Amino acid sequence: MSNGYEDHMGGDEGKDAKTNLIVNYLPQNMTQDELRSLFSSIGEVESAKLIRDKVAGHSLGYGFVNYLNPSDAERAISTLNGLRLQSKTIKVSYARPSSDTIKDANLYISGLPKNMTQKDVEDMFSRYGRIINSRVLVDQGTGTQGSSRGVAFIRFDKRAEAEEAVKNLNGQKPPGASEPITVKFAANPNQVKNTQLLSQLYHNQSRRFGGPLHHQAQRFRFSPMGVDHMGSMGGVSVPGNSTSGWCIFIYNLGQDADESILWQMFGPFGAVTNVKVIRDFNTNKCKGFGFVTMTNYEEAAMAIASLNGYRLGDKILQVSFKTSKGHK
Repeated sequence: MSNGYEDHMGGDEGKDAKTNLIVNYLPQNMTQDELRSLFSSIGEVESAKLIRDKVAGHSLGYGFVNYLNPSDAERAISTLNGLRLQSKTIKVSYARPSSDTIKDANLYISGLPKNMTQKDVEDMFSRYGRIINSRVLVDQGTGTQGSSRGVAFIRFDKRAEAEEAVKNLNGQKPPGASEPITVKFAANPNQVKNTQLLSQLYHNQSRRFGGPLHHQAQRFRFSPMGVDHMGSMGGVSVPGNSTSGWCIFIYNLGQDADESILWQMFGPFGAVTNVKVIRDFNTNKCKGFGFVTMTNYEEAAMAIASLNGYRLGDKILQVSFKTSKGHK
């Protein structure tokens, strides 16, 4: 499924990487012309594109601006990032390179020795490229520690890096291992085949949060039975959806966590329209949870599958679709 984020990422990666900016948190009523004129105040703009909902036509609150000169793009980031517009503070950063170079850079690794930690796995793979994030799956059922299931996901910055890792590591034995490991590309979230992932997501949530979610899930008619036709989301309503995107709940953040951490974690998965860290009114420290809104369901589901259980500092994050009850 094509989406706004990929349609407008610009073509030739080398050329555009330093001139193409993504602008998030735009006021709802800002027009494409206003976006262009704001950024033209810095230098000559080659193109400005406000991303709108394909059906309803309302702004999704983000857009892309491509400059002719890299120096103007750099100046736009230092000048306009953090600018207050109406009630919003806009975020300006380099857009990731064209979608083909970054699409499908997520690897699935199985057969790992049970004693391998996330750091061991990253060390083994890091020589092939920049790792955006990694995750080792643990069995929830074995007490608090959780023993490794020998399965991991690693997302590289670029697909070519992931291909290199598959070529060099698939079928190899890591030091101290008796069996070779399997390294392959993780299922593409846009394929209906990924129903397994979704049903796993469902089971993990209902198991981890005990009973209540199960009842909520029933209320949302989101059951493993319904997962077969999840590809098109046909007639299945899922918790956390609103007109503006999919709201994701992140729990167990450290008290120093800020919005930029959430941007860095969720940005690589697709279009993020909003991030929010909930702070204590008196101390201004993070109260341990936050929310991220993503435009596309598949990207949000992939982000949850990859980041739930992710170690951030000394804490293990819990990431799930926000249900309609609970923290507002």
